Amino acid sequence: MPTKKHLQVYVEGLDCPECALSLEKAINQLPQVERAKLVFTTSQLEVTAKGDQVPLEDIRQTVANMGYRLRTAANSSKDEPKPFWQRRSALTVLSGILLLAAFGSHLLGGPIPLSNALYSLAILAGGFPIAKAGWAAILQAHSLDMNVLMTIAALGAMAVGEFAEGAVTVFLFSIGELLESYSADRARSAIRKLMELAPEEATVLRNGQEIVVPVEELQVGERILVRPGERIPADGEVLEGQSDVDQSPITGESIPVEKAPGDQVFAGTMNGNGALIIQVSHVAADSTLAQVMRLIEKAQSQQAPAQRFVDRFARLYTPIMTGIALFIALLPPFIGLGTHREWIYRALVLLVISCPCALVISTPVTIVSALARAARSGVLIKGGKYLEALASVRVIAFDKTGTLTQGKPRVISTGCSDHSPRSLEECAHCQDLVAKAAALESRSEHALAQAVLQYAEDLAIEAEHQTQKVTAVPGMGIHGIVDGHQISVGKPSFSPGNLSTDALAAEISAAEQEGYTVLLIQDACCGRQCYMTVSDTLRPGVGEAIQKLKELGIAQIVMLTGDNPHIAQRMGNQVGIDRVHAGLLPEDKIRIIEELEKEFGPVAMVGDGVNDAPALAKATVGIAMGAAGTDVALETADVALMGDDLQRLPFVIQLGRQALRIVRTNVAFSLFIKALFLALAVGGMASLWMAVLADTGASLLVSLNGLRMLRFRIKNAED
Repeated sequence: MPTKKHLQVYVEGLDCPECALSLEKAINQLPQVERAKLVFTTSQLEVTAKGDQVPLEDIRQTVANMGYRLRTAANSSKDEPKPFWQRRSALTVLSGILLLAAFGSHLLGGPIPLSNALYSLAILAGGFPIAKAGWAAILQAHSLDMNVLMTIAALGAMAVGEFAEGAVTVFLFSIGELLESYSADRARSAIRKLMELAPEEATVLRNGQEIVVPVEELQVGERILVRPGERIPADGEVLEGQSDVDQSPITGESIPVEKAPGDQVFAGTMNGNGALIIQVSHVAADSTLAQVMRLIEKAQSQQAPAQRFVDRFARLYTPIMTGIALFIALLPPFIGLGTHREWIYRALVLLVISCPCALVISTPVTIVSALARAARSGVLIKGGKYLEALASVRVIAFDKTGTLTQGKPRVISTGCSDHSPRSLEECAHCQDLVAKAAALESRSEHALAQAVLQYAEDLAIEAEHQTQKVTAVPGMGIHGIVDGHQISVGKPSFSPGNLSTDALAAEISAAEQEGYTVLLIQDACCGRQCYMTVSDTLRPGVGEAIQKLKELGIAQIVMLTGDNPHIAQRMGNQVGIDRVHAGLLPEDKIRIIEELEKEFGPVAMVGDGVNDAPALAKATVGIAMGAAGTDVALETADVALMGDDLQRLPFVIQLGRQALRIVRTNVAFSLFIKALFLALAVGGMASLWMAVLADTGASLLVSLNGLRMLRFRIKNAED
């Protein structure tokens, strides 16, 4: 089957991390494969060929020889077989029944050959898939994995007459495998549930008719109908209707967001009580949800440093321990320190306890669970190494516009030539000027024009007036005739004539010195003037988020902006910024991040993901703000806040710290158990079943400890 140089597929039936490593090694040994990477927690296999085509059939055969099955990404999830732990449970149950029967026969005084025969059948039932996988590891990967070690241990126990020990060993190991597989499947399910959010069909409006089609057939520009209570099938823009939409799967927002014509919606989100007609903006494969899923899958192949260390350690550890076991089995009896049977048994115990299951699985389950938990809260972390980096961050640098602020200018204050200190809202003349200014600005798309229009809307001032000869002067303002009056709106220097009063001039000068943008509205016919100070406004909850970050021990909160120093400093003081750097070019931001790293250590940069891309790339961790629907933000940052909620930052910092704590605890616990039972095995104080119980128990405990990340919560930072 012809295919591309790069291939991404899935392997079904993986039961343990070490088995995944063996299969990865076997595929890497294929002549036409340049590199293969298999991620146990997602079952995802990525292959790069040496030539122009990936040898798909050779890979499929290798996978089958090792007892697994290949599935392409195109296969429907409905066709997936039962998880490994469900498929192996029948043989494990049979092994347990035979083991109980053997125990019963022994307790009732039955003949020893009968008991041994039942124990042997129990070993065969539970050990057949183990032996098969071990044999495949030897033939295909030329490696010794835990299946090989367990097979040797079971056969060795039978050889020295310890049939009961061998049967208990195999049964406990099978139970441990099932529990481990179940834990890993739970971590995978947390990721799969995201993709299940997208509906499979959509109601498209074509030629005046409602037609139900698969979402894969939707084209950009088509109109779709989403009824109340349905999930939105594609990214798009609302054309008709109003409704509250639950965007929590994408942005992590706990409260549904009101949507009206002109608003953006995302595939996988839940429509509320109103019907919506939506124009499709992205095909299904390019939706925000699909991008998030691809990035999450890619993230899980980006191993954390701790995981890379554990994997390298495990590759050396197993063959070394096998050599030590062989040495223990042969040397002591050779020099007369005991019987061959005694030391062979101790060597078998050593083989069992040397299985690195708990150690290998200690990290990936924790990392995947943390990534899934973050995604469920509207935070996309692109790999374990970034999760680990978040835990070490000492400084957080923020861009101002669009990050700390909403990125939309708003009218902050007003003044007028006719009165003082009475406000504009109480003056009919001022309101008339604002109405005429809004009529002019309705012809403009400038951000300052939108601020004037929003202000008029907030005051319920009617902006529908007859306008003529409207002219916009770039960088200065706009003028025209409104209801017969010559009106101008713009910089104070743009309006004809001088400011009407010294008090007005002083107020405007003071506002400009503080860094505000001042718009002067003038009616040339009557000489009336009023002004508005315009500025970007802080996002809700910024102050609380920064305070929480300081409580978490972040050493410095820094603002990096190209804006006016007066405005930047004022906003920084409002929210508790420690250092403000204003008037910066992109290269200045990079320089300051380098200086902060030298002074404090790891730095996180929070920006909008587009104009802050150089700084995001330079920082230890780049965090994109409001990335939902923004392709550039999703691609450039290491972490993406899918909504606009900065209060997710304390959540993600604590998530990283907790994940790192659990990883370290798991690794330390696994190594401690190994060291303890290795000593007991050499001293002859441990039995085969004790070794299996210790190994499988440790594997289960570290898996369950890692799965705790799926339910991670912190106060005031949750959805």
